[in-house]
Formats: sequence, structure tokens, C-alpha cells
Amino acid sequence: MFQIQAFVFNFASENTYVLFNENKNAWLLDPGNMNEQESKAIEGFITENGLKIEKIILTHAHIDHVLGLQWAFDTYKVPVTMHEDDKEVLDMLQASGIRFGFQIPAVNVDLEYVNEDDELDFDGEKFKIYHVPGHSPGSVVYHNETQKFIISGDVLFEGSIGRTDLYKGNYEQLIEGIKTKLFILNDETQVFSGHGNPTTIGFEKEYNPFFQ
Repeated sequence: MFQIQAFVFNFASENTYVLFNENKNAWLLDPGNMNEQESKAIEGFITENGLKIEKIILTHAHIDHVLGLQWAFDTYKVPVTMHEDDKEVLDMLQASGIRFGFQIPAVNVDLEYVNEDDELDFDGEKFKIYHVPGHSPGSVVYHNETQKFIISGDVLFEGSIGRTDLYKGNYEQLIEGIKTKLFILNDETQVFSGHGNPTTIGFEKEYNPFFQ
């Protein structure tokens, strides 16, 4: 059984997740830690629980989701998994930092790319990959069908969707992707978003104002 620990980090109240199982193996998703205090919060949790980070996973590469990416790579020395269409977003990190008023070094990590319909293995459990662009060109959602949950990044939120006024954003594309790839999942499927509270597919189908 998987457990998920959420951390709320940085100026955007971004959700960073540690996903782990009874074998103490773990994935670190969207490391948004931007200072020493936030980095120590993740590292402390991982150390105290005896977890081994096997992958660093990105839902997408916007600045608030990757502020701790270099730290995570340097600390745990495992590849970073993402969609190739967001590599250009990652490469814009320094410029994005300047717009927010702070300096960020260029990221130098080992990348592994995933695509639509790929599957990632986590100790025999499968995570399906859905490419759902519109918030960013390479936004992906990770789905564990057995335990009925998705890590949605900034694609779908409780009562909302990802903003589409950023670089290569596309409102129609995002809405269509959510309808055709996420809303066909079991209504009980939990949604762990990049910001805000968890929700479920069934709740969002019924109450999310963008789909009424």
C-alpha cells in the first residue's frame, strides 16, 4: 500500500509529495523546496522514516515545482522523470526566477522522459502516464489504478483547473484532456494536485465549475 506525504512549499504554496510503500522505497514528486528550512523538512521526513528515494518525478517544470530539483538530484542521485515537451520550460528556469526577483542556477540533472501510455513500475505496481497539456506543454498525470489515485500536478484542482495564460498554455486543450483522459477514470479516484486539497474525480465531474 502506498502512503503519500504532502509538503506545502515556496511562494506559490506548491504541493511537493513523497510517495512511499511498506518496503520503504519512495518517489519524490515535484520538489518545490526553495530554502534550507523547506529542504530540511523533506530530508528529515525521508530520513526519519528510513525511506530510499528511487525516482524524482515531475508533473511539469514550472518554477514553483522545480525550485528544489537540483537539491533533490544532488542529495539522492537518482534520475529525474518528466515529459520531454517540458524540457524547454525547465531550460527557462533562470529567466523565470528573474521575473520573480531571485537568482536560480541552471539545472544540471539526469533526465528520463515519459510519454503518453508509458507505465512506470514501483515495486510491481504500475503507474500509467497521461499527457495532458494546456497548463504547460509537457504536463503529465501519474495514475495508480490499484489504489485509485492520481498525481495531477497543475492539470486539475479541487474546484478548478490549471491556469492557461502561461507559456504555451491552451485552455481548450486542457479542458479536452481532462474530459477524455481523467474524467473517464473511476469516480472514487483520488486526485493529489499541485496546489490545494486532495479531491476525487467524481467530485470534480459533478461540481467543478469549469465542466458545468
